[in-house]
Amino acid sequence: MARNLQSGERLRPVDLARGHGLSTQAIRNYEEAGILPAAARTPHGYRTYTSLHAGALRAFLALVPGYGHRTATSIMRTVNQGAVDEAFRLIDESHAQLLDDRRTLRAVESALRDLDPTTAPESAAVSGTDGTFIGPLAGKLGIRPATLRAWERAGLVRPRRDPRTGYRVYDEADVRDARLAHQLRRGGYLLEQIAPLIAQVRSAGGLEPLEAALGDWHGRLSARGRAMLTGAAELEAYLRRRG
Repeated sequence: MARNLQSGERLRPVDLARGHGLSTQAIRNYEEAGILPAAARTPHGYRTYTSLHAGALRAFLALVPGYGHRTATSIMRTVNQGAVDEAFRLIDESHAQLLDDRRTLRAVESALRDLDPTTAPESAAVSGTDGTFIGPLAGKLGIRPATLRAWERAGLVRPRRDPRTGYRVYDEADVRDARLAHQLRRGGYLLEQIAPLIAQVRSAGGLEPLEAALGDWHGRLSARGRAMLTGAAELEAYLRRRG
C-alpha cells in the first residue's frame, strides 16, 4: 500500500521535519498516530516519504489551531483510513461548537447589559428562606455542586449561610455572579482571570469592566473561525491529492 503513495519524489523524515521546525521523531510519531499515511521503506529499512505525506503534514498542522490537536489527529486518522465521512462529521461538530460559543458570548453580553448598575450584592440581600440552595443552582447551570464550592473558594460567588441549617443560600446577586462565572469559563477564562472581573462587576454593576475581556473573546472566536477555514483548505488540498 505504501508503494502506491509514491509520486517519484522521495523525502526523508528530516526533509519533512525541517520545513516545519519539527524533529524527525515528531514525524515518526505522526506516522505512528495515523496522521501521516504509512511510509515506504528502503531495502535497509529507512522510511521514505512523498509529496503526499508532505500534504498530510501541512493539512494536520493547519487543522490544529482551529480544531485542536486531538480533533485534528482524529480527522487525519479517519481520512487516511478512508473514512472521509467521519472526518466531515468531526469537522461539523467543531463548527457547531464554535457557533455555540458565539451564542454563549452573546448571552454573556446580553446578561451584562441587563444588569442594574444601581444594584450591588450588599443591597440585594435576601431574608428568611428567600434565595436558592447549591443543588438547584448547580442543576440550573448544568454543573456539579463541587464546582460552585470551588468558585466560592476562588471568590467568584459569596453565598450566605442559613443560620439554622448552615446551608449555603444564593441570593439574586450570587446567581448573577455564578452565571457570569459559568459563561466566562465556557469562554475559556481561568478562575484567576474571572475573579477580578466579577469583583469589578460587583462594585461597578455594569458591562464596562468586562468590555476588554469580551472584545478579546470576540477576537479569539474570529481567529478560530479563520483558522478553521485555513485548515479546511489544506485538508481539501490533501483530499484532492489523495484522489
